[in-house]
Amino acid sequence: MQTLDQQYSATAYTQVLAIKKEKDYKKYGAMAHKLPILIHTAGLAQALEFVQSRGEPIQKRLIEHLAVTIGQGNTETLLQTVRNTSLSGYIRLTRQILAALLWYKRFAQSILDVDVTEAAGKDEVLS
Repeated sequence: MQTLDQQYSATAYTQVLAIKKEKDYKKYGAMAHKLPILIHTAGLAQALEFVQSRGEPIQKRLIEHLAVTIGQGNTETLLQTVRNTSLSGYIRLTRQILAALLWYKRFAQSILDVDVTEAAGKDEVLS
C-alpha cells in the first residue's frame, strides 16, 4: 500500500514526462510554480477557475492533471466539487491539491528544467 504522497508523486511524474514532449512545456512548469501562490492568495476555487478561464491550453492541462492525481477524474468534476463541497471538504481539497502541486513543482524543476526564478520572474500570472 502506498501513501498519498507516493501516489501523487508517481502520477505527477508520468504526467510531467508526457508534457516534456509538448512545445510550450515551460509554461506548464511555470504554472506549477505559480498555482500554489495563487491558491494561497485567492483561494482554491478562484485560482482554479482563473486558470481554467484565462490560461493557455498547456496551463489548463495542469488542472486536468491535478484532477486525475487527487482522484476527481476530470477538470469539470474537480471544479464542480470545489464549488459545491462543504467547508471541511473545501479545506481537504485545498490540502490535497497543494500536496500534489508540491510534486508538480519538483518535477517542473527536475524534468522540465523550469527554474524557480524563471517562473517567478515574469510579471503576468499567465503568459
